[in-house]
Amino acid sequence: MNFIELVKIEFTKVKRSMIIPLIFIAPLLVVISGVANLSRYLTPEYTNAWAAMFIQSALVYSYYLLPFSMIVVCVMIAGRETGNNGILKMLALPVNRTMLSLAKFCVLVFYLFMEIIVFLAVFVVAGVLATTSAGITEVLPIMYLIKWCVGLFLTMLPCIATMWAITVIFEKALLSVGLNLFLVIPGVLVANTPFWIAYPYCYSGYLVSCSLNAFTTSDPTGVFQLFPFLPCAILLFLFMLTLSMKKFGRKEMR
Repeated sequence: MNFIELVKIEFTKVKRSMIIPLIFIAPLLVVISGVANLSRYLTPEYTNAWAAMFIQSALVYSYYLLPFSMIVVCVMIAGRETGNNGILKMLALPVNRTMLSLAKFCVLVFYLFMEIIVFLAVFVVAGVLATTSAGITEVLPIMYLIKWCVGLFLTMLPCIATMWAITVIFEKALLSVGLNLFLVIPGVLVANTPFWIAYPYCYSGYLVSCSLNAFTTSDPTGVFQLFPFLPCAILLFLFMLTLSMKKFGRKEMR
């Protein structure tokens, strides 16, 4: 069984799960509340309305709601195997367990991508309604929005790799959810310390915080720096992904 077939099987397993409705909840909540709060202050003379609305919506989303929803998705994907000893049945087949873990992670990445697409789509619709009702004629900065959404996706990859590794290591859903939530909550505090670079749970939030700093000030020190972030993020991503592949199904193989 090759890797592509494994990925197809994993998508089939979660086809009838509640993951699709779940990835709509966080974007809808944060965008509607964020745009609605800011729209009360919008006037026809308001400048950079789109950037202001995006930052208003993305701050809470990147620090909390996006990671929270990904924690649930991790548990739901892992639960397809842990329930009713499904992992034992799967490993009884001629399947490489490391490749099986990687296939599940690819499904997780797909749902991360889908949620950010939903966030972008919902934000554009809400933004158009807000700017139209306020009489603002500012052109929709689609490339600006896509750039920051791509940034959210990429900076979330080390985070979900860590979440997935914890979900694999701690097989009990309550333990994995509790530990991941415990690590997400202080993200906004860690982002304001020099240690943020080694804390993947705050990467996306830190990115949005940098965009807020660039929007409100002209301080060049607040711009998101790729170095040394990029090497550290890549190393963390590869380490956590490798750890999850090594640990997946190890207990059942004994």
